[in-house]
Amino acid sequence: MAEKLAQPRLQIALDTTDMPSALRPLNQAIDQIDVIECGTILIIAEGLKAVREIRALYPNKTILADVRIAEAGALIARNCFEAGANWVSVVAGASLTTVEQVVKVADEFGGEVQIELGEDYDADKARKWKELGAKHVIVHRSRDAEVAGTLKWGEDDIARIKELHAMGFTVTVTGGVNVKDIPFFEGAPVGVIISGRGIVKAEDPLAAATELKNTIRTVWPE
Repeated sequence: MAEKLAQPRLQIALDTTDMPSALRPLNQAIDQIDVIECGTILIIAEGLKAVREIRALYPNKTILADVRIAEAGALIARNCFEAGANWVSVVAGASLTTVEQVVKVADEFGGEVQIELGEDYDADKARKWKELGAKHVIVHRSRDAEVAGTLKWGEDDIARIKELHAMGFTVTVTGGVNVKDIPFFEGAPVGVIISGRGIVKAEDPLAAATELKNTIRTVWPE
């Protein structure tokens, strides 16, 4: 019997350069949002107060601190979890020692670790991340390549998603994903779909998030 796929969660990526421009769309769209990402750009601009303030507003939501840890894993992870994050991100190029340190701190806080894949993908290294305790991976189109129009979703991406899911990861997809892209992933074990500008820059963030959610429900019916 084929595996019944769960509906992906919808994650909003807040990559603005100040809190007001992050909070306006978040507050409007929140009823349709499952995961709140305090993006790298927002955290660089505002620091971890972004995580603290959003945690205070939404105590029951999952929050990712997208700090893309490359080293100093234990220190950075501890700061993120103490600020209220549930998940932290680590770049694929980080050493296994760094991944291990981040996972150890995450376990202290009941948090989880997400590895952000680059363009190069090493299945053997991914298995080691899983053995160390990382729970999530991100498969994405890069923002720069997407803007240049040189990168498209393809069957290689679907194969990668299925392989990572089979290893036991929750797989997140990101990179300008819109309602037209989502049906491409039908039948794939996607765990989380990220939308940043599609919600944040929309005239009506709640309507944009609702359309994304409804499309997810259509592609992965309960």
